[in-house]
Amino acid sequence: MKNNINMFDQFPGLGEEAKIAFEKELDSLLVDKGGLLEQEGKVCDHLYFIIEGSARSFYRKENKDITVSFSLEGEFLTAMHSFISRKPSYENIEAMEKTKVARIKYESLLKLFEKHHDLERTYRLILERYYVSLEEQLIFSKFKSARDRYLDLMDYRPKIIQRASVGQIATYLDMSIETLSRIRGKI
Repeated sequence: MKNNINMFDQFPGLGEEAKIAFEKELDSLLVDKGGLLEQEGKVCDHLYFIIEGSARSFYRKENKDITVSFSLEGEFLTAMHSFISRKPSYENIEAMEKTKVARIKYESLLKLFEKHHDLERTYRLILERYYVSLEEQLIFSKFKSARDRYLDLMDYRPKIIQRASVGQIATYLDMSIETLSRIRGKI
């Protein structure tokens, strides 16, 4: 796995020794479109990094999928509540296209933290980014108009519009497919 991914380029404070130790614990996985990385009802045992492809996190409510986040190349993802709490997950993580990920087991990560405190700091930064993204999404869905939510998605995450289905985007933006179609038709 060494040197074929640059997952830590965004964290310049991480030392080479920690990077090498982390990379030794990774394995890679190729998931077909529609394949699940994580499934509701099971404890999430991995932190993932998307090398190629994309994924979405979603919940099921009344037999409908509600998309809560999208992840693209160069991003970490996991079912965070389950990964941290060690309780069964509420969410599913699905590949939106053929997707290659690198992953590390929860237990392996904890062992690395004991030896590499700079890696623990990097993990904290990953968690902070996750939290900020989650809070932005919450504010985004509660205080902006449907049109503004779609325009923000176009501005800040245009690749999502190219890769996700209209239904996935609509549930992510907390609107109906019809509303999303009207908005798209006017832009």
